[in-house]
Amino acid sequence: MSWLEVIVLGVIQGLTEFLPVSSSGHLRIASELFFDRDPGAAFTAVAQLGTEAAVIVYFAKDIWRLFTTWVRGFRDAQVRRTDDYRLAWLVIIGSIPIAVLGVLFKTQIETVARNLWLVATTLIVFGVLLGLAERFGRQTKPIERITVRDGVLLGFAQAMALIPGVSRSGGTITAGLALGLNRPAIVRYSFLLAIPSVFGAGLFTLPDVFAGDGPSGIQMLVAVVVAFVVGYAAIAWLLKFVQNNTVYVFVAYRIALGVALLAALSIGAISAT
Repeated sequence: MSWLEVIVLGVIQGLTEFLPVSSSGHLRIASELFFDRDPGAAFTAVAQLGTEAAVIVYFAKDIWRLFTTWVRGFRDAQVRRTDDYRLAWLVIIGSIPIAVLGVLFKTQIETVARNLWLVATTLIVFGVLLGLAERFGRQTKPIERITVRDGVLLGFAQAMALIPGVSRSGGTITAGLALGLNRPAIVRYSFLLAIPSVFGAGLFTLPDVFAGDGPSGIQMLVAVVVAFVVGYAAIAWLLKFVQNNTVYVFVAYRIALGVALLAALSIGAISAT
């Protein structure tokens, strides 16, 4: 893997991880288009460690408060009645589906799920679903009102991102809007929900990333650092953006990219595998 490829993919990972446009889909498309190769699901999973480190730094106070509240709740019944204690458990519960499905379907995720015909289709289909959720979701529920049922459903929505093109944040934002959560609430919860699953996936696939003609250790480290820096800026931008804007711009982008990819595949300008 060349240094140019490492840096470009690190930037793409940082830019797209938190937007509802699918970072894994963009990495897959960019790699095939510009470098004529697939970096693999393992590279994507490990590169995400950089963007999730950005989440931890950005939300350090919130994460520490939730963690300490969760620990205190084991011995203090009064703490167990707080919103923070419940939210901490919902993050844990919501992380279970993607962990289980990721292990069960590891082979399929690394092979057939990376076909660009599938990526193009999921970009369009889940873009339409995101638009419908924005249009018809009530958007009245704050983050404190997320229920256990919501947490489980959002966890399965996040798990859909095991298929490149779906988008982890896009899946959770779509489901959250459909469940009545407001945009700032679901985006914030999406960030928190990603931490256990993404770190778990990154560590789980770390041995695979250096197999074959993949990146060296120092190249992978640089990709993670680049993704961290760009991702940190993307978090700040997205949180500000969703306060006063709809997600329709992402809907339009996803559909346009999916249609363009289908056209490129149809004329043989890019290989699907």
